[in-house]
Amino acid sequence: MRERGMSRRRVLGIGGALGLVAATGLSASAALARRPPVTGAELRSALPLPPPFRVPLPIPSVLKPVGTSGGADRYEITQREASAEILPGVRTPLWTYEGTFPGPTIESRRGRPVTVTHRNELPLPTVVHLHGGRTPAASDGYPTDLVLPEGWPETAAHAGGHGMHDPRALVSRLTRDYTFPLDQRPTLLWYHDHRMDFTAPAIWRGLAGLHIVRDDAEDELGLPSGPRELPLMIADRAFAADGGLDYPALDPALRERPGVREPYLAGVLGDVILVNGAPWPVHEVDAARYRLRVLNASNARHYELEAVTDDGRRLDLVQVGADQGLLAAPVTHRLLPIAPAERYDVIVDFSGVPVGGRVRLLNRIGSGRARDVMAFRVGRKVTDDSRVPRVLSSDLPDWRRSDAVRVRDFSFRTGRMHGGHGWLIGGLPFDPARTDVTARFGDVEVWRLIADVHHPIHLHLVGFRVLSRSGRPPLPHDAGLKDTISLRPGEAAEIITRFDGYRGRYLFHCHNAEHEDMGMMANLEIV
Repeated sequence: MRERGMSRRRVLGIGGALGLVAATGLSASAALARRPPVTGAELRSALPLPPPFRVPLPIPSVLKPVGTSGGADRYEITQREASAEILPGVRTPLWTYEGTFPGPTIESRRGRPVTVTHRNELPLPTVVHLHGGRTPAASDGYPTDLVLPEGWPETAAHAGGHGMHDPRALVSRLTRDYTFPLDQRPTLLWYHDHRMDFTAPAIWRGLAGLHIVRDDAEDELGLPSGPRELPLMIADRAFAADGGLDYPALDPALRERPGVREPYLAGVLGDVILVNGAPWPVHEVDAARYRLRVLNASNARHYELEAVTDDGRRLDLVQVGADQGLLAAPVTHRLLPIAPAERYDVIVDFSGVPVGGRVRLLNRIGSGRARDVMAFRVGRKVTDDSRVPRVLSSDLPDWRRSDAVRVRDFSFRTGRMHGGHGWLIGGLPFDPARTDVTARFGDVEVWRLIADVHHPIHLHLVGFRVLSRSGRPPLPHDAGLKDTISLRPGEAAEIITRFDGYRGRYLFHCHNAEHEDMGMMANLEIV
């Protein structure tokens, strides 16, 4: 990790120095990139898999607050073991929020604070992170800020799986209150476990849910709403012969030794595509516009989505929002790449599809059963008074390069840690006791990121704009304000952000969850 002054940056070409950095690190992990669209290895289920497009799409329930006084909403969520019928006729044990996968959705209004009391009745410590939230550090879900279950020894509370000690850890027993001010643009957030060294298997077992922020200005746009607004959490999984979720953990008890078996070091891919917890589901729609709030909650799988009718016609995917809310204006795609943890807000118009017709949502870079995602079947002709305005939002930040007080370089590469394989930022594995970056509150910075293989890079607390990719303009799907950027193998990118909101200790990391657990996180201190 290197910091450069502005004069040095002007001397260098936008992508020149990054190209040199890239060339030095690619050979070390070339073997881990199995083919250009894939970083990871696929687990094969040991059960017969159902045919696609038979199971109805579930819609996660909306959680009701237990209190609404004092200008704030209070919620309670119990983390507990449960089982569900994911594959037809098969019971699958899960770790859950409130007994369901995905967990219940929380719906909030911009600027109205929310406090969620999480109760941990699981057999292991947990941490909750609201991904994309502008959250004070004490509630951001730092990986060592554990909620311990009953009977868990206090002496083990501060240590990670590699034995690292964190003297700043904020540990509680059984319950913890997370406070989210939600003073941020309306958008789709998601909450998930963030325990140090074991985030990947915890999410895989079911610890993920949605949180939607709304405001009056968005409500007045006339976008599709109500039953024509669909949250879609896409996640791949694999199933063992007994119906349980298969996962190649080195320590299946998830207590001491983090990481996965060698074939899966680059990431774990499942052969079953779930949407809202159902395998390859189907949803009946009106012949009208629909708003699809899409989240890729997979550990490592990337998707390139397209909507195709049975006669081979591709429907437009009209993007109206990104990770951190509405775009300034719509962007139309035929193919939409989405990396782990990215969210896209898209409008699909089914009015041109005949009643009884089907539209399949496909993954262009998937193979075999992983090519199908879900389907929509048009049920009836209706009157549709929704619209997609030409201007969506006017409150996007207009940071410019000239505003930046510093430029930092970060490489994301494979390497060695603790005597084994790891994934490193700037050549270093994560250490909670080390401050990697110190940023001044209110400063604007440009960060330059370089990858060896696929790395979806996520910054906590702040959103950012993409300035360039390998010295060229951003791609169409880079529009708007993001909190996760998908770096492709050998790619360099520049992002710009302002460090505001709150002071304290935050993270930036790869959101390939296996990479994250094997060292690819770093500390960001805002002072």
